[in-house]
Amino acid sequence: MLISKPNRTVKILRTIAAARRFRTQARGRVVLVPTMGALHDGHAALILRARSLAGKGGTVIVSIFVNPTQFGPKEDLSRYPRPFSQDKELCASLGADAIFHPPAGEMYRADFSTWVNEESVSGGLCGASRPGHFRGVTTVVLKLFTIVQPDAAVFGLKDFQQCAVIAWMVRDLDLPVRLVFAPTVRERDGLALSSRNAFLSPKERAGAPSLRRGLLAARAAFASGECSAAKLVRIVRGEISRSARVDYIEAVDGATLQPAREMKRGDTIALAAFFGRTRLIDNIQLR
Repeated sequence: MLISKPNRTVKILRTIAAARRFRTQARGRVVLVPTMGALHDGHAALILRARSLAGKGGTVIVSIFVNPTQFGPKEDLSRYPRPFSQDKELCASLGADAIFHPPAGEMYRADFSTWVNEESVSGGLCGASRPGHFRGVTTVVLKLFTIVQPDAAVFGLKDFQQCAVIAWMVRDLDLPVRLVFAPTVRERDGLALSSRNAFLSPKERAGAPSLRRGLLAARAAFASGECSAAKLVRIVRGEISRSARVDYIEAVDGATLQPAREMKRGDTIALAAFFGRTRLIDNIQLR
């Protein structure tokens, strides 16, 4: 785990009113790191990036909120890990100034009925296999932005489509937030860090690095001259299908996220696959 020198006690904000009061008193540049908790080295890298962006006189706020509206009815909301004490210690050690940790009822009243829908890049990939997911993501992120009013927000590129969806929302709604997208942090064997990795059995964990191997094999083939999207997808599928149940593997335009037939530099291959009950995602940009 990435740990820096311990910081002063981190402030815990459990209500919207408390978060707004804290924001009015915040010094310098305010940088937000939205998370669902169960923090790992990937989140630590985001918090450190935020600390760097905020600068010595700035303020870093980490939100920890397991957002129920981005989970489908048969997904893993109930078993999503919530080790808040550990998360709090990590945030403090990395220099976060506050944690916004509201209960679900604080963010969504019983009669809540207003939603944000991005309709350009959210429909395919995870949007196709998880209906309603990105509606929940954009709605909660917009709420976080209006509550915290950050100057900048940091997200991880493991969630490649989520980054694109949020970027379009910020652009379309003219939100005064600078978005910073940080590289994916990986285990030594290439597996992208994810809070859901904790659900993997030893056998499933042993097979999970096949996701990265498949993506790297496709990128190597592209570098050697193979531009057919279908052939590159087959390369990835051939690597991972022995150890996982594929949800999707798609080759998409890097800007529009629309399916591509011929790949070019900057385009992306993205995937989701199940290891037992655990769904993992990954992606790679071609170069």
